[in-house]
Amino acid sequence: MDDQTRIELEAAAFRRLRKHLMEDRRDVQNIDLMNLAGFCRNCLSRWYMEAAQERGIDMGKEEAREIYYGMPYDQWKAESQTDATDAQKAAFDEAFARNVTKDG
Repeated sequence: MDDQTRIELEAAAFRRLRKHLMEDRRDVQNIDLMNLAGFCRNCLSRWYMEAAQERGIDMGKEEAREIYYGMPYDQWKAESQTDATDAQKAAFDEAFARNVTKDG
């Protein structure tokens, strides 16, 4: 497989993952994704931002989130997220430390 085809397939897979999380399974909470898989929608938007920055594109966290969510993050959060339980919050703190802040 040539590099361009591989890149196109990877991009298609990312778009399908985004559609699945943003349209098909809006009911799945970010905190549950993080607790079970070690990443969530916010991680995907952060990785998008980091990829842009690696290519010299100036992009901040809020801009990346708006691109990923298709709307301002606060709007999506108000429409789609529920309050986390104490157990979810405790599991999140552990998952976040293990998966996001392991380098500092």
